[in-house]
Amino acid sequence: MPPALTAEHAQRFAAIALGHVRREYPNKPGHVLAGPEDARTPRDLHPIFYGSFDWHSCVHGYWMLAHLLRRFPQIEAAPAIRALFDAQLTPEKVEGECAYLAAPQARGFERPYGWGWLLKLSAELPALDNQQWSQTLQPLTDIFLARFEDFLPVATYPVRAGTHFNTAFALRLAADYAEATRDKAFLGLLRETGLRWYGADEACPAWGEPSGDDFLSPALIEAECMRRLMAPDEFAGWFSRFLPDIAAGQPATLFEPVRVSDRSDGKIAHLDGLNLSRAWCWRALSKSLPDDDPRRPVMASAAEAHLAAALPHVAGDYMGEHWLASFATLALEA
Repeated sequence: MPPALTAEHAQRFAAIALGHVRREYPNKPGHVLAGPEDARTPRDLHPIFYGSFDWHSCVHGYWMLAHLLRRFPQIEAAPAIRALFDAQLTPEKVEGECAYLAAPQARGFERPYGWGWLLKLSAELPALDNQQWSQTLQPLTDIFLARFEDFLPVATYPVRAGTHFNTAFALRLAADYAEATRDKAFLGLLRETGLRWYGADEACPAWGEPSGDDFLSPALIEAECMRRLMAPDEFAGWFSRFLPDIAAGQPATLFEPVRVSDRSDGKIAHLDGLNLSRAWCWRALSKSLPDDDPRRPVMASAAEAHLAAALPHVAGDYMGEHWLASFATLALEA
């Protein structure tokens, strides 16, 4: 049987995240200074999401903890997760996060990667038995929802990078929020945008993959985004045109796990994330196909190879440890 998320994984991943979501340093702030008064510490800038090396990694650390708590409420780490959320998800601290975003220079803060992850976290919290956490975070959620709604209509072109700027990844995460909240208008905007950006794409060569600091496959995350946004019959035709040679293992670069030469280098360490995110995409995409589709075993095999290459490395060096378990969770839960 292919690997799946277990209670043992959940406990290990939770322990990793609990060790860094409130670790303030080292820290890489995505912060624009309008004047000397803006030279402040991460905790001053972001009362909740100041840990995990950077804001977005802290957000998806919280998402992972919420997800693990929902899936495995009896794990040893559960009381610590609840205590963290009680201490951090307070009205005063949410107000502080919102205040940061009110500055004119914060208009593009974390666009689009952090936006998608914040909505992903917001989609997860209501499923827990403490509704207060979700309600408390809602003012911050509303800001990022409004930013998506303002930005997508004026974003003429997608960004196809394999890093934080990738727009397909953000749409994919935001779709989970739209579905969880039954926001048909927002889901419609996401779908309209995805079709406008990617609907005519076909015969993707993936010739630029992998790049040296990718943690996303531009080809596979685009396909996974469209799978999430399109009706199954509609997606089937699009997918066959977009990657027409999957049964033959082409483009070959998408099927071979990448090699990580130096896990102490933050950019090179991204490649462990690429293996995990490819595993997530291959798994999700393969499960969208009929059982007898000849592409399905090829895709499933690629997913397992990528997962096996990366799963042993979610901890060990902080350059990867502060975020990789979140991507491992996505892959194992696909």
